[in-house]
Amino acid sequence: MRGTAREAAPMSIFSALRLSRAPVAAFMAVGLTWGCIAAMAPVLKARVGVDDATFGLILLGTSIGLSTTLYVAPRWDRAFGRLALPLGTLLLGAAVLLPAVAHTVPLLFVILMVLGGVSGLTDVVMNSRVSEIEAREGRSLMNVNHAMFSVAYAVSALLTGAMREAGWGPEIIFPVTAGLILATAPFQMMNVVARSDGDGPAPKLPFGLIALCGAIVLVAFMAEATVEAWSALHIERTLGGGAAEGAFGPAMLGLTMAVGRFSGQAVAARLSEVAVIRIATGLAVAGVLIAAAAPVPLVAYVGFGLLGLGISVIGPMGLALTGRLAAPRLRTAAIARVAVIGFMGFFIAPAMMGLGAQAFGLRWAFAGVAILLALLWPLVRSAERLPSAGGRPVTG
Repeated sequence: MRGTAREAAPMSIFSALRLSRAPVAAFMAVGLTWGCIAAMAPVLKARVGVDDATFGLILLGTSIGLSTTLYVAPRWDRAFGRLALPLGTLLLGAAVLLPAVAHTVPLLFVILMVLGGVSGLTDVVMNSRVSEIEAREGRSLMNVNHAMFSVAYAVSALLTGAMREAGWGPEIIFPVTAGLILATAPFQMMNVVARSDGDGPAPKLPFGLIALCGAIVLVAFMAEATVEAWSALHIERTLGGGAAEGAFGPAMLGLTMAVGRFSGQAVAARLSEVAVIRIATGLAVAGVLIAAAAPVPLVAYVGFGLLGLGISVIGPMGLALTGRLAAPRLRTAAIARVAVIGFMGFFIAPAMMGLGAQAFGLRWAFAGVAILLALLWPLVRSAERLPSAGGRPVTG
C-alpha cells in the first residue's frame, strides 16, 4: 500500500533542493571528489606502474578507510552537530590534495585510505541529514540529493578530463578540485535535533530489514563504483580513446544518473520502491552489456548512459525503503547502517573489477557486473515480504 504522503503530487525539484540545501551541498562535495578521482584513475595507475589486479587491490585502501566510518561518524555527528557537515567537507578538501604526491604503491594506498575515511564520514552524516528532513517534512528527498552528487560527479569528471587534455598535471588538477570542494562548505550548516535512536542497543534495530536493504544498496553502489573507477580505462585502453574521451565515460554515467534521479523524484510518488528497482535493474543490465561489447567509445557511452539511468534510483530507493519500513524512532539509525553497507560497494567493487580485468580482460569484467545486477531481482522479491512499520507488507 502506498501512504497518503506518497500519493500526493511530487514536490518540484527546486523546492526539494531548497528544502535540503545543506545536505545537497555536501552531496556535491563528495561528487566533486570522486568524479576527479575516477577521471584521474589512468594517471594514478600509470604513475605507480602496476597491473590491473594490483591497482584494484590498491583501491581497497578506500574500503579500509571507510570501515572507520561505523565508529567515527555517529560520534562526529554528536560532537559537532550543525558543524559536522562543513567540518567534514574541510577535511575532504584537504584529503583530495594528497593524490598529487602519490608516486609509490604504499603511499597511494594510504592516501586512498584517508580519502575513504573522510568521504565515508561525510556520506553517513549527509544521508542522516536528508533522513531527518524527510521525517520532519513528510517529503521524499533522497533522489534529488543523490542526483546532485551525480551532477557534481559528472562536472568534476569532465573538468578533470579537460584539464588533462590541456596538459595539466595532478599537481594542478587536485588543488583545483579541492578549491571547488571547499567552496561548498559554507552552505552545509543546518540546525539539527538531538537524537537518541543511534545510541540504543543494536539488537533493537531490525536486522532483517537492514541486511536486505543493505544488500540492495550494496549491489547498486558496487555497479556504480565499477564504472566510476574503470570506465575511463576501458575507453582509453580497450577502445583506444584519448584522455578527454576516457573522462567522458564516468561523466556520461554521472550525467545520466542525475537525469534518472531527478526523474525518480516524480516516479517514486507513483510506483513502489520495489517496482522502480525492478525496472531500473533491467535498464542497468542492458547498459553494462552494451558497454562491455562496445566496438568504439560512442557505443560505450550509450551503454554507460543506460546503466546510469538504471542504477541511479536503486540506491536512493533502497535507502527510502529502509526509512519507510523502519519504526520512526529507529529510522535514522537504520538508514545510517544501510548506507554504510552500501558505501562499502564503492570500494570493494573496484578491487574485484581489477582482479577480473587481470584474469579475463575488461570486457568480460564489465559483463560480470550484469550478473551482479541480476541479483537485485530476487532481493526485491524478498523485500516485498517485509512488513512495514505499520505491519503491512510492501507492494510492488
